[in-house]
Amino acid sequence: MIDHESDLASVRAATDRLLDDAASWDNAATAEPSRLPGWTRGHVLAHIARNADALVNVLQGRPMYADAATRDADIERDADRPLAVQLADVRESGEGFQTAGAEPADWSRTVELRNGVTDSASRIPFRRWVEVALHHVDLGVGYELEDLPEEFVRREIDFLAERFTGNATVPPTRIVATEGTGSWTTGAPEGSEVTVTGPAPELLGWLAGRRDGSALKTEGGPLPALPPL
Repeated sequence: MIDHESDLASVRAATDRLLDDAASWDNAATAEPSRLPGWTRGHVLAHIARNADALVNVLQGRPMYADAATRDADIERDADRPLAVQLADVRESGEGFQTAGAEPADWSRTVELRNGVTDSASRIPFRRWVEVALHHVDLGVGYELEDLPEEFVRREIDFLAERFTGNATVPPTRIVATEGTGSWTTGAPEGSEVTVTGPAPELLGWLAGRRDGSALKTEGGPLPALPPL
C-alpha cells in the first residue's frame, strides 16, 4: 500500500538535501552544464520548481501544463536567474506542493498527468520525490545514485520495470539486484529472455537513462536498448 504521507515527508527531506547542497554554489556554478544534454544547472532548478507547480495542478484537478511549448518556455525563462532566486523558487514551490498534499482528498482517485498519462493520486508524492532526487543527481554536484535511499531505488526500479512491461521493442528481461534487494521482469511478453544483473543503483541508472549499463552483466543476449522516458 502506498503511504502518501510518508512520501510527502520524503519529498521534503529530498528537497532540503538539494537546497543544502546548492547553497554553497555561486551564480557561475548555476550557469554550468548539468548532466542533462543542453541544460545548465539553472535549467534543472527551474524545472524542479515548475514541476512542483505542475503537480499541484494535477492534485487540484487542473491540466498539469497548459501545453508542452509553455512548459519548455517557462523552464527557459527561469533558467538564467541568480542562484538566490532559483533556490527561493525551489523552496517556495516545494512548500506549495506540500500544502496541496496536506489538503483532505480522495487519494484513491485517478488523476491525469502529461500526454494523457493517468495514475493514482496516491502516487503523485512519489513521482515528486523522483523528480527531486534524480534531478539532484543530474546537477552533478557529488550526489550520486549510490546516495539515494534504498527504498527509493527499489520503488523507482519497480516503477520503471512496470513502465517497460509489454513494450514490444524491449525483449523479455529479468532484472536482478546483486544485493538481494529484488528482482523484476519487464519487456515484451514473448521471446528469448535476457537477464540483467548488477547493483541496484546501476540498474536504476540504466533504466532511468542516467547510465549506459556498462557496469551490468547480461545473460541470454546483449543489454536491451530502452526507449526514452
